[in-house]
Amino acid sequence: MKKHLDARSITTMALLIAMMVTLSRILGIETQFVKVSFTFIPEIIMGMLFGPFWTGIGSVIADFIGMSLFAKAPFFIGFTINAFLEGAIYGYFFYKKEITWKNSIQSVLATTILINLILTPLWLAMMYHVPLNSWVIWAPRLIKTVIWIPIQSIITYFLGGMLPYKQWISRFNRAH
Repeated sequence: MKKHLDARSITTMALLIAMMVTLSRILGIETQFVKVSFTFIPEIIMGMLFGPFWTGIGSVIADFIGMSLFAKAPFFIGFTINAFLEGAIYGYFFYKKEITWKNSIQSVLATTILINLILTPLWLAMMYHVPLNSWVIWAPRLIKTVIWIPIQSIITYFLGGMLPYKQWISRFNRAH
């Protein structure tokens, strides 16, 4: 994990944060109880380059910027915690590692189980005073999960084959 960020790293992270805000807040599909976006793509790239801690921090910054510029719901700190954890998970699975079917599927399952099926329903129940066992929370979330796990796993795997991440990593390591 990088202990500090140089100008190149900060610039790269800023570009990825801008992509995350755009994919999440402008191009994402969001209702009160479910959200679909491709934010995971720049988050995976950030995870490959910067590791769990800095990717978590970058995800939190993207969350704050997105909420400040394009709020679609009231601010709730639980979703900021989700942002950090999701970034940290991608950093854990992809930092200086090749993207394989195994770590693609594991990263998607980890984020889906921890964030989408445990923490987000808890935050929604707290925010909207809906019982945690309500189908208002669970019906759209379970449908999204069944459809989204294979889609996100496939995109993640093929993203790994398309991105020149080995060159990026060697270029970042050479700069330090």
